Amino acid sequence: MPPLTHPQSSTSITIGLNAVIVAVTAEVPRILTVKRTAQHFAALDALESSAPAGDEADALPFGPLEPERHHTLERGLRSWVEQQTGLQLGYVEQLYTFGDRFRTAHMEAGAPWIISVAYLALVREGDIVKTRDVQWRDWYGAFPWEDWRSGRPALIEESIQPALEAWSEAAPEPRTRQMRQERVEITFGLHGAPWDPDRVLERYELLYEAGLVDEPHQGLSTLPPGSSWPHFGRPMALDHRRILATALGRLRGKIKYRPVVFELLPPSFTLWQLQRVVESLAGKPLHKQNFRRLLERGGLVEGTGQYDLSTGGRPAELFRFRRDVLRERAAPGVGLPGVAARG
Repeated sequence: MPPLTHPQSSTSITIGLNAVIVAVTAEVPRILTVKRTAQHFAALDALESSAPAGDEADALPFGPLEPERHHTLERGLRSWVEQQTGLQLGYVEQLYTFGDRFRTAHMEAGAPWIISVAYLALVREGDIVKTRDVQWRDWYGAFPWEDWRSGRPALIEESIQPALEAWSEAAPEPRTRQMRQERVEITFGLHGAPWDPDRVLERYELLYEAGLVDEPHQGLSTLPPGSSWPHFGRPMALDHRRILATALGRLRGKIKYRPVVFELLPPSFTLWQLQRVVESLAGKPLHKQNFRRLLERGGLVEGTGQYDLSTGGRPAELFRFRRDVLRERAAPGVGLPGVAARG
């Protein structure tokens, strides 16, 4: 779209559209990414002329709003996604608007002020035109500290905790050191503080502020000069990993009170398949019997009378989402029962 300019300002404003497209395949939550060097990113590169040439980092599907052909923001998003990936989206909801003036190191003075409206889309992974420019990625590759399905990730104690404690100690004032340490403990569940799965964005932003992730910085890091710490997770272009962290936290919260998880499942599924998809999103194992009791009390699923014979053991009954629950209750989520013990 033509950049908007205030009559009394020389700063132009451009509306961008980002898509976080989520699927769960073989118990792996995955994100559809594109490369910024692809031909279909010419429009984005034109908007961000200060971005370094040849940037090969993964990016979320993105495009500028074009009022001449996009009658709504969502239609514009769907159009860009189909153009860039060949995928026609189903379930889509607006996620958040990212509008800080200098959101990344690339947005220098004089460049357009890009306000990005991000959307969350849930799909069942299907055929896409697989090229080096369009790929499904494991979302825990971007946030390895978020996957607790096999227990607390060793990365936290071995690398993240010492790095963040060093960052806290590097603060020049005692009060600042205390505030940083408290923030580290609460955000990452250290020294007796509970782990909150929904704090995905807070954890990423803390690592970003401490200079521990690979995305370019705005001079926020206050680690001592010459300090060297391991970098965590797969980086993404611009501030797209921050957008992805926002989406992961939103989805983790939403599965508790909305039946969005069924958008990621085939029309019929076993209860074990449903549990594994929920676990993959929540990043933690669930107690099987408690989970099934929640499903039964909530009336979320109903049997189809058919069975999955491919389990290798006793055939498992196939279920489907019971859509009448949408009329019966205001918050028909699957809930998250207690964590199961894993030996």
